Amino acid sequence: MDCRVGCGACCIAPSINSPIPGMPKGKPSGVRCVQLTEDNRCKLFNKPERPSFCSGLKPSEEMCGLSSRGAYTYLLVLEAATTPDRE
Repeated sequence: MDCRVGCGACCIAPSINSPIPGMPKGKPSGVRCVQLTEDNRCKLFNKPERPSFCSGLKPSEEMCGLSSRGAYTYLLVLEAATTPDRE
């Protein structure tokens, strides 16, 4: 499966804890990555400075769903399920 052109859900929904060019402390969940273009394409795709978290995400029917909104919702649910409790 290929990425849905213009989706960008995986560049907005999940938190990224490793440095991203322009975001040295990573990014929180729900925050748009600075490397995402206006038409929701990654400026770092296939570049060595792309975080390993991003390179590790592979499009799948389960993750991407039938729409960009579905992908965003799925990734937010996954984010919530994998975030350690902070007490």
